[in-house]
Amino acid sequence: MRDNGRILLAHGAGGRLTHELIESLFLRRFENKSLAALDDSAEIALPDSDPARAARIAFTTDGYVVQPIEFPGGDIGRIAVCGTVNDLAMLGARPLGLSAAMILEEGLEREILDRIVGSMAAAAREAKVDLVTGDTKVVERGAATRMYIVTSGVGLIPPGVSLSGRNARPGDAVLVSGTLGDHGVTVMNAREGLGFEGDLRSDAAPLNGMVENMLSETDGVHTLRDLTRGGLGTALNEIAGASGIRIDIDEAAIPVRSSVQAGCQMLGIDPLYVANEGKLVAFVEDRCAHAVLTAMRSHPLGRDAVRIGTVSAGEPSVVVHTPIGGARRLLMLDGDPLPRIC
Repeated sequence: MRDNGRILLAHGAGGRLTHELIESLFLRRFENKSLAALDDSAEIALPDSDPARAARIAFTTDGYVVQPIEFPGGDIGRIAVCGTVNDLAMLGARPLGLSAAMILEEGLEREILDRIVGSMAAAAREAKVDLVTGDTKVVERGAATRMYIVTSGVGLIPPGVSLSGRNARPGDAVLVSGTLGDHGVTVMNAREGLGFEGDLRSDAAPLNGMVENMLSETDGVHTLRDLTRGGLGTALNEIAGASGIRIDIDEAAIPVRSSVQAGCQMLGIDPLYVANEGKLVAFVEDRCAHAVLTAMRSHPLGRDAVRIGTVSAGEPSVVVHTPIGGARRLLMLDGDPLPRIC
């Protein structure tokens, strides 16, 4: 897909065009170590007379333009809070505070806004974090699709915790915390009125509690990534490239609900590329994979956690092994099969 010098919807999908835009424009203009890591949050060391004792914070920001703004299992406010908390958690950080900027379209019903704000407050309570500052703007009717939300978050990284997409190593086990594609298919079903059967609900949830369980169990967790835009397939390709590794995945082990699988088949898309808002992938030392899985399953958001693959040395790539003994290369998402789902 060529952009012909213009911004496309696919530039916001989290796949190949997103990465090309980031690398060719933003990294070039804003070159610095924290940004270049391209993790879910930036790690920043606070000044200290003894660098070895310097506290480290995680800082992240994100924008939410999902359409519709309310859907089964969540709404734009819930995913804004959960997504920001989850980006902090992927560096192992404990959230300290969030901000939110609300861009409201003229004519938005106060009742709907009240529901969205209430949903944000409930999600913040789940994550045990306060929303401490924000801003509100109103734009003319037609200049927005009801409302957009931009959030930022700050968290404290505990001593000894070092997580990054660059830290996956040969021999690591690859774990996922639960079923894939729930959020993306739910939003598309609600937006287009597709009538998919089954209990389709967004999985939007704050993952920081489960991550704390995982990190308290062992120091063998190397990489965490929440599976938002571009889904598992894009996340695995990002990590393979950043860490310089080969990732082999067992397709039969990947958990996907039957209703989501059926929806993906009707839409002609691969569930491995469909976004989630409450799932993560973890790269952990093989010796502690069982202990980390047990810790994940002890939390309600990780009860369906499974091991799906292994890391080895080799050309950066992701290879999916099929149930019939075949293998296929899983590439970076190209295009945007499900626009505006977060």
